[in-house]
Amino acid sequence: MVRRRPKRIPCGEILYLKNNALRVAYVDECRRRDEKEYYSVLVKYDQKLQREVYKLPGPLKLGEGKPENQNHAIIFTRGDAVQTIDMNQDNYFEEALKMRNLLEEFKRYYGIRKPTILGVREHIFTGSVSSLAWFMSAQETSFVTLGQRVLANPLKVRMHYGHPDVFDRFWFMTRGGLSKASRVINISEDIFAGFNCTLRGGNVTHHEYIQVGKGRDVGLNQISMFEAKVASGNGEQILSRDVYRLGHRLDFFRMLSFFHTTVGFFFNTMMINLTVYAFLWGRLYLALSGVEGAALADTNNNRALGTILNQQLVIQLGLFTALPMIVENSLEHGFLNAIWDFITMQLQLSSVFYTFSMGTRGHYFGRTILHGGAKYRATGRGFVVEHKSFAENYRLYARSHFVKAIELGLILTVYASYSPVAKGTLVYIALTISSWFLVVSWILGPFIFNPSGFDWLKTVYDFDDFMNWIWYRGGVFAKSEQSWEKWWYEEQDHLRTTGFWGKILEVILDLRFFFFQYGIV
Repeated sequence: MVRRRPKRIPCGEILYLKNNALRVAYVDECRRRDEKEYYSVLVKYDQKLQREVYKLPGPLKLGEGKPENQNHAIIFTRGDAVQTIDMNQDNYFEEALKMRNLLEEFKRYYGIRKPTILGVREHIFTGSVSSLAWFMSAQETSFVTLGQRVLANPLKVRMHYGHPDVFDRFWFMTRGGLSKASRVINISEDIFAGFNCTLRGGNVTHHEYIQVGKGRDVGLNQISMFEAKVASGNGEQILSRDVYRLGHRLDFFRMLSFFHTTVGFFFNTMMINLTVYAFLWGRLYLALSGVEGAALADTNNNRALGTILNQQLVIQLGLFTALPMIVENSLEHGFLNAIWDFITMQLQLSSVFYTFSMGTRGHYFGRTILHGGAKYRATGRGFVVEHKSFAENYRLYARSHFVKAIELGLILTVYASYSPVAKGTLVYIALTISSWFLVVSWILGPFIFNPSGFDWLKTVYDFDDFMNWIWYRGGVFAKSEQSWEKWWYEEQDHLRTTGFWGKILEVILDLRFFFFQYGIV
């Protein structure tokens, strides 16, 4: 007897059946003999399958995909307001009841103008998935509540940082739409709506009596790719005309607030990384050249000065990233609960995670400023509490963390051998403990937070997989996930496309190794 499998109903139709008011906008491609024709289509679920169709002049995706999609779908919207919401977000019935109150805010004056963007706080509901998810959730929660509240009032520099803000539809439809979609320069598409709004005299507010659920990234590789995208996007923002115009038109105090809450945050992170480099290389050159020994010869007791010199690095390791989280938890859950959460996070090595994230942001922001070439990195938003292979971690973190950490570790080791200040064990530990913490965090971070990262069987399998990747013989059409050679060429792409001054700066930065070997020999 042959059993016929029941006909499976597509997921889209199930959504239509359960939500009759649902409308889906998409782009339909029709092939003709000579060319393709593109149509924006709005699908409704009813007896006649009514469709609303508009012919497009050409392909949809000329720039970045997400803002192009928003600009194509906004033509089907109706009413006075539009709320943008992501597929990784959720809503609650009790919050939906407050929507009428929120829309009434468009009628109120905040200062001398009515609002054009109503900011809404978010509730991060993925914090219990893993320790990384908790760290990311706590950091994100402090930004979408305390951070954006202060940005809106009194600083008046809150922008649009993503969904689920509510827009004045008529205001934005007559001023260029919700999104800018130029390729590369608008890789962080959301914030340009806030730039456009501020430049054209709009007003952005923030409201915390209503919230929308949101699922954040829960795996280290997901988090790193997301932060790489955001850091690269901020590097491109520095080059944009919007930031240039805002810098020239805002008053001095508002301009400082704008800088330190957008591109300035990433610029400061990059400067912290460069400060660590400059400090350690400077100490090494002083030791190798004999200047440090000569200075010690002039005084019998210079240990106190030598110990003090490096203590500034303790506060530069990203440890104070958690400070806004403590303040926000104190306001919402009480001071003792906030302190207990902070201690628990430290025991779960949150400082290692935040230091590792600092390296990610600084690397991609600096590379984008120096060479350009930001690109969208799909994080997947999936449930990724699973083991990642050593080869995958190496491909993702080799240039941004591993190579830099090995370089700093080598500097610290050579400094311990050549510096007269480092002859005393306690003095050397006091001088370099924070720097060694950074080195350990950058090297071991991906393995500490990798599920089953120290399981013996998985370690053996990862070693075999890594060696196959190194010695791959598959030919020129291999992908970077299969061949080390292909991955290497992709890692050097920015040097092939950068300008003349980018190459000159790379050469100047690499000269530090020449002086290093010259001092040793």
